[in-house]
Parts: sequence; structure tokens; C-alpha cells
Amino acid sequence: MSVIAYDEAVAPSHDENTHVSSRPSRHEAEEAVRTLIRWAGDDPTREGLLDTPKRVAKAYEEWFGGYRIDPEAVLARVFEEVEGYDDLVLLKDIRVESTCEHHMAPIIGRAHIAYLPDKRVIGISKLARLVDIYGKRMQVQEKMTAQIADTLQKVLKPQGVAVMIEAEHQCMSTRGVHKHGVDTVTTRFTGAFKNDPNMEERFLRLCGK
Repeated sequence: MSVIAYDEAVAPSHDENTHVSSRPSRHEAEEAVRTLIRWAGDDPTREGLLDTPKRVAKAYEEWFGGYRIDPEAVLARVFEEVEGYDDLVLLKDIRVESTCEHHMAPIIGRAHIAYLPDKRVIGISKLARLVDIYGKRMQVQEKMTAQIADTLQKVLKPQGVAVMIEAEHQCMSTRGVHKHGVDTVTTRFTGAFKNDPNMEERFLRLCGK
């Protein structure tokens, strides 16, 4: 079962790269983990949990590494020697690993990204990199979809961008209503994909929808 959300609104007006100015120290982060262990009902001083705070802090550096990367800088290098290529560029089934900002539970799924070049293209790995940058933050899927599309549109300035994300939210599958196998589907279309129904339909068909 899938839940579909279409999003064609304007980009958020606030700076999505704004960070908390007083970032806690590594020691404070580890102490916070010890507090959570005690609150859960266990003893952080027992052998099996002694190194858990360090491991969790290290894991957080990886899971939320997207805060430390400028997505526009990653897309900065473009290529113009494309022999006049001006048709669809599509990268399908990019794995999405993110974290729900409401419950800090995993969001796992896949993204499909397409753009219609206007004389310039980017390395295809940069599209996957863009998904990782925004995925490795505390997220709402709708916002992440818009961030990916709007950043690609802003930096590359193609004729249009299409983004679709399909993901399962473990805040819904492992707690609360406990509904497994439910994918949330979000989309964002700009330019030619937004203005031409045939382009939107072509994108969805190539994505297997």
C-alpha cells in the first residue's frame, strides 16, 4: 500500500543549512546516551553497554553527516561538452536512508531523479550524492523531496527537474499503528515536468509507475 503526496509548492523561505550554534561536545553527547540508557531501564555501566555511548556518537556522525556538507558545492562542477544532448537524464532506485525528525526513527526507501538538460549536465554520481546529503539529516519526506529538486534546479538550471521518493517510515511500522509494508510516495516537479503532462507521464512510466 502506498500513500502519495504531490508537492509543487515553492521552496522553503528559510535557510535549510542553518545549524544550532552551540553544538554540544562529544562528551556531552555520550552522557546524553547514558541518560537514555538509564531512562530505558538498563545500566550504562554494565559490560555490554560500557562502549555504547561512544558507538552511538560515532554512528550519529555518519547518520547525520549531511549537516556538514554544502549540497550546492557538490553540484558545482558541470559539463558542457555533451554533443547537444538535450533529452531526459534519469537515475532510478537511489537508496534513501534518512531519519524521521518527529521520532528519530529510520526512513528507508528509494529515490528517482530526472532532469532535462539545458546545455549542461552533471556527473550522475552527484545525483546520488545529493540524496545522501539531504537524507543524512533529521527529515520530513516531503521536505527532503523538495530540497533535492529545488537544489538541482537552482544549481544546474535545467529545463526541468522531477523527483520521486518512495519510503517506509519505521516510526509507523515499528511503533504507533504498526503498519508494515506501507510506502509513502512524494513527488516534486519543476519546469518542463510541471508544465507538460507528457513529460510528467514519461518520468513516471520510466520509473515503473
